[in-house]
Amino acid sequence: MTKAGRRSKKRRKHLNRNSKGKIRSKCSNEQQTDIIISPKVKKYWLQRYTLFSKYDQGIVMDEEGWFSVTPEDIAVRHAQRSVSGGGVVVDCFAGVGGNSIQFAALGYHVIAVEIDPRKVEMAKNNAKIYGVDSHIDFIVGDFLQLAPYLKGNVAFLSPPWGGPSYKMTDNFTLELLKPVDGYTLFQVAQTITPNIIMFLPRNVDVFQVEELSWLSSPPLNVEIEENYVRGFLKGITAYFGNTAYSGVTQETSSHV
Repeated sequence: MTKAGRRSKKRRKHLNRNSKGKIRSKCSNEQQTDIIISPKVKKYWLQRYTLFSKYDQGIVMDEEGWFSVTPEDIAVRHAQRSVSGGGVVVDCFAGVGGNSIQFAALGYHVIAVEIDPRKVEMAKNNAKIYGVDSHIDFIVGDFLQLAPYLKGNVAFLSPPWGGPSYKMTDNFTLELLKPVDGYTLFQVAQTITPNIIMFLPRNVDVFQVEELSWLSSPPLNVEIEENYVRGFLKGITAYFGNTAYSGVTQETSSHV
């Protein structure tokens, strides 16, 4: 059998399309669980290895997780740009664990806060696959309520963008973030640390993001970075305080 034939046979074994156009994916975890991928998230499933390079080892996500998790290369970038190796990172909206995993992989202790207990179980599973679960404390709860009791060297904010519909907005303002506006989120994060990283939509109003630095006295250093995956702009990251490169303010750079 030719090499191309073997690949084709493998794909047929791995994927089965049902009458409703859904994709059935068989994960290679211990339970060999069948996952139904709906048409709504099909395009994200096709990019699954950019979300989790170890996807085939048993990564699990719910529908929201498919379009809200940070692509792995960008999550690695966020971890690399934190203040220093070691210390504590508070992942304020941990979701299914994409960013928490990469912070932990670089030696940080992570406090991962997520209001949805189902997502927390998924994040625990995913962290175990990457071998970093012992470096993450998962907390089920509302970040806005828990923030006054949390301490860390860096606060990471990747709040809900309102689903894929965010792309329909020409100018995504901070007021559109969930569960509250971006100004409120930023001020709450400041009760933990002035070293804040925010991952935001690619169409976010950058001038509003820069204004967040003025919520501190004196104003925080701020750096704005465009984040690309395979040549496509996926989001904007704002670095505040010591996470911004020393002496760099309001500068736009890119990462592929």
